[in-house]
Formats: sequence, structure tokens, C-alpha cells
Amino acid sequence: MTSVALVRPVEAASVVERVTAEIRHAIVAGRLAPGQEFSLRQIAAQLGVSFIPVREALRSLEAEGLLETRRGRSAIVATLALDELRAICQLCRQIEPDLRVRAAALMPPAELDRLEVSLAFLTSPARAGDEVFGRYHNLHVDLVRPAATAWDLRILERLWRALERYVRVGYGRIEADTGSRPHDPHPTRDLVAAYRCGDAEAIRRATLRNIDVYERIAERGLAEPG
Repeated sequence: MTSVALVRPVEAASVVERVTAEIRHAIVAGRLAPGQEFSLRQIAAQLGVSFIPVREALRSLEAEGLLETRRGRSAIVATLALDELRAICQLCRQIEPDLRVRAAALMPPAELDRLEVSLAFLTSPARAGDEVFGRYHNLHVDLVRPAATAWDLRILERLWRALERYVRVGYGRIEADTGSRPHDPHPTRDLVAAYRCGDAEAIRRATLRNIDVYERIAERGLAEPG
């Protein structure tokens, strides 16, 4: 029987970083599902690398809370939990609003024009594939970058990737329940519009609404079927 590949081969350069990124993506995208156990040698073979960089990558991912390593050279993907989702979103609410206000004040108009073009692609029509999730992530990084420190970006990258894992499951549940791809209200559109007008309170409100909407979508993935 042919086994289904869970991860993709990577190039040898910067192998630990590449292996870490690929396994992280496999977890966030759901190819390595919550609660799934896998052997390090299995993943190493699929990636086309030795056992050692996989072991180092899993140590980093365990520190991020994405998996738990086991004895016998295996690991298990962290499960999804409502308490964790709430904690992720609460941290986003504490960090993002004021950071976005400062970033909006520093954003060159030409850069905001570019981000609006990117957003137009993402919101017409609604999409939920790997490319679009990646573009949304990059869009939000670009929206905070003018005011963000390296530590801001490290923390937000980790929070947003963790939230994305929940949101993907939520989108999948909505699609399974309705039989069609979900059409969310695209709160990022309001956020970019608030950047454009430069109103600090509007930016804070739009930021909180953006988090609220995706928290509700994520909650759908944790609800009991039916």
C-alpha cells in the first residue's frame, strides 16, 4: 500500500530551518492532524534529510506548543483546545491595537496602495487555500512592520500561526456543514480602510473586530458536529 506523504522534500541548505518551517506548515495546514503521532524517521525520509535536523526541528516546534516529543523517537501533534484559542486571541488583543495605530502613522501611502491591491485579490472571491493563508499572513506582517520591533514580529508570527491552525479547521467545518466554501466578512478590509483614514480609535476597533471574527470562525472547528 502506498503511504500518503505528510511533508515535502526540502533542500539541504539551512536544513534545520527548512525542516522546521516545513513541519510547522504541515501542522498548521492540518496535514499533520491534531493528536496524530508520527515517527521522526518517517518524517526524515519524506523530507529527504537525516534524522538529526528533524530532531532539532521538533525541539523548536515543541517549544512553540505545536507538538510533544515522545520516547522512542516519535512525536504527537498538539490537540486543539478552546482555552488555548481564547489565550491566543487575548494576547493578540493586548498587542495588536496600539501597534497597528503606530504602524498606520508610519505607513507610506504607496505601501498602503500596494496592500490594498493585494487585499482585493484575497477578498474576491473568498478563498481558503495555502497560498491565500500565506498571503494573508504576509499582509498582516506588512501592516505592522513600520512600527514593529523584532520581538513584536517574533511574538505575533507565533500567535498568528497558532491562530491560523484553528481558523483552517473552522473553515473546514463551515464548508462541511454548508456544502460550500465560507464567505467571511473580510474584517481585514475594514482594518486597511481604517489605516487609510488614520483614525486611531477606528484602527483599534477594526483590529479587535478582525480578531473577533477569526476567533468565531476558529470556534466552529471546535464545536461538536451536528
